[in-house]
Amino acid sequence: MAENTIRTESDRTNEVRIKPVKSSGKSMFSGLEKRLKLESYFEEGFPVQYLPKILFVVFLGLLYISNTHYADKATRAIENAQSEVEDLRADFTTLKADVMFASKQSEVARRVKFMGLEESLKPPFKVVVKKGEY
Repeated sequence: MAENTIRTESDRTNEVRIKPVKSSGKSMFSGLEKRLKLESYFEEGFPVQYLPKILFVVFLGLLYISNTHYADKATRAIENAQSEVEDLRADFTTLKADVMFASKQSEVARRVKFMGLEESLKPPFKVVVKKGEY
């Protein structure tokens, strides 16, 4: 089966000429068609005995495609969750540092000074209660 293809050539006047080119009929699909003899399968109509197998393969293909989409969606969700966790971890670290600074003795003393509270100069002591004396 010879097919015509189009080849363009330009000449000196910058006009494009179209010349048909005959191919040798040795394309990949024609060779594949000859080897598989696809025409012989459909001479008497559609082969119904292969329909369950074809439908099963189509079902498997759809299942494979949906599984791939589900995996991509799950991967994107995991990446979004990981970036959110990193942001929350950074916020936690910042807040923890702020709380640690605010709870230092010198910082607490500075913040309560306007209320008239002063830092005690006496060290704390331990109260010991013996059993039965309370």
